[in-house]
Amino acid sequence: MNRRTLLALILAAPILVVRPADASPAEAQQRLTQAVNEVLAVTDRAASGSALAEKVRPVLQKHISFETMTRRAVGVGWRQFSAAQQQKATQLFTTLVIRTYSSKFTPGERAAVTYKKAMTPAAGRVDVPTDLVYKGSRYSVTYRMEQAGGWRIVDVVIEGVSLVANYRTQLDASFKKGGAAAVLSSLENSVSRPS
Repeated sequence: MNRRTLLALILAAPILVVRPADASPAEAQQRLTQAVNEVLAVTDRAASGSALAEKVRPVLQKHISFETMTRRAVGVGWRQFSAAQQQKATQLFTTLVIRTYSSKFTPGERAAVTYKKAMTPAAGRVDVPTDLVYKGSRYSVTYRMEQAGGWRIVDVVIEGVSLVANYRTQLDASFKKGGAAAVLSSLENSVSRPS
């Protein structure tokens, strides 16, 4: 290849390379606002706690990457899970998080959410801090979002405590005791307990 051809390729490279859209904190925050509004609409209409968990599930699955959350909650042991074990762990973890999340709300009680300025700690990641007031109590909640075919929530930090890190402590201990089978058993036990 001569120098002229090489120079032409180098100059054309920026045109040929398909780049993902730049990570926009405003887009992530808009997606989060939409998600929160959808959840609040469900809580307004739900007749009971069990109905709330059932009705909020598809909304949360649309806006949260439960696969990413599960993988990070399990930690380094995730690579030792078979594909079937990963799928089962994700299903169980999803059920556990949705049940835990929905049990915090009383149907008909509306939370007030104030969004603060979103931050971009890394490429493709946006943290959206919020203040949430619910039943007279104020909570600091930060939603960690990543762009993978659209902005999705990958962690929630409540009063400085990461949901993913909290579960990782528990699941890592189970993994060290008995590998993937112990993690699945721990998740099954948590899901089977009454909320």
